[in-house]
Amino acid sequence: MTPFYQIDDKILQASEKAMELCKPYLERTDEITEYNQHKMLKAFQNARVSESCFAGSTGYGYGDKGREALDQVFAEVFDTEDALVRHHFASGTHTLTVALFGVLRPNDTMISVTGTPYDTLQGVIGMNGESSGSLKEFGIHYQQVDLLEDGTVDFEGMKKAVKPDTKMVYIQRSRGYSLRPTLTVKEIGAIAQLAHELAPDCIVMLDNCYGEFVETMTPAQVGVDLMAGSLIKNPGGGIAPTGGYIAGKKKLVEACSYRLTTPGTGKEIGCTLGSSRELFMGAFHAPHVTGEAVKTAIFTSALYEILGYRVTPRYDEVRGDIIQAVLLENADRLVRFCQGIQQASPIDSFVTPEPWDMPGYDSKVIMAAGAFTLGSSIELSADAPLREPYAVWMQGSLNFHTGKLAAMLAASNLL
Repeated sequence: MTPFYQIDDKILQASEKAMELCKPYLERTDEITEYNQHKMLKAFQNARVSESCFAGSTGYGYGDKGREALDQVFAEVFDTEDALVRHHFASGTHTLTVALFGVLRPNDTMISVTGTPYDTLQGVIGMNGESSGSLKEFGIHYQQVDLLEDGTVDFEGMKKAVKPDTKMVYIQRSRGYSLRPTLTVKEIGAIAQLAHELAPDCIVMLDNCYGEFVETMTPAQVGVDLMAGSLIKNPGGGIAPTGGYIAGKKKLVEACSYRLTTPGTGKEIGCTLGSSRELFMGAFHAPHVTGEAVKTAIFTSALYEILGYRVTPRYDEVRGDIIQAVLLENADRLVRFCQGIQQASPIDSFVTPEPWDMPGYDSKVIMAAGAFTLGSSIELSADAPLREPYAVWMQGSLNFHTGKLAAMLAASNLL
């Protein structure tokens, strides 16, 4: 019950029932959060983070103590040899692009074993044949192994596609704008193991967006060589205003750093311009904020299943990321849902989102996001392309209390 918002009795009753169903899964999420939060604290202490690390550098940024400590923190929490954490990364796609161009060379072959990558990466690869400066234009070959009908990885297909000289096996952890299951760390490990059996020297690379801190195990512990993600998703904790990270084997991270800056200088240059404090603070809050987002997703799944909608994943399923999909069946409901989420936002709650032709997408997209950081998807947001199956993908929430309310207000808007 809330004295500040009028919510239909039907929604309130469904909410109470959803909380009863969710209780053990919310408690399990709190256990995962506590583990990851303690791990983050230890990483800060081991890196000897101090107030002097927050001082901003200018120019070349030589000897930036904070920049180096932040790399160490990320490497430790992700169980990797090294990390490259920078505010210079403009988006998750930019971060992935730097990683791909950092380690791939002309005539190398990259194989995506999780089907077609996320929309914005298709231009980077050159799948549409039109993007200037794509991997394809630089002579890098692309292949993919489509997923099976149930959305799982085709391991038999992998055995046929991956050759001993394959340079990269590429994995997208999250579902993007699809309804296939998000990969858990255990499933990622099975892919990595097979990839290394088929091509011992290949790079197993992971798009880790939306998956950080959702589990206690990390992809590096199960064989992933290189991974990347955005700081305006999970690892930025809702505080980092921009940026991304690349983490993995030291020689691979070094190669990526040469692509970000220049060969030979790599991680040694790149001023921080006073951004370090926000990136450190965001990283420290990231495990807790991610846990709140997961709890919001679990509750939303239970609530909308009770209300008669198909959802994926279900509230009682193991999760590999923070995203919750709800199948709303038609464009009108999809738009109404997003407008309801917008009304529950702390920023721009008074505006009405409408579908538009967003760059990088092949159909109109509607996005609801009243965020403190533009485009931040660790903050509560909901978005979807206006196309079959008219599902909406909801993610984030800086705290469970407002995330739960937003799911209820969106349901009221559907009524």
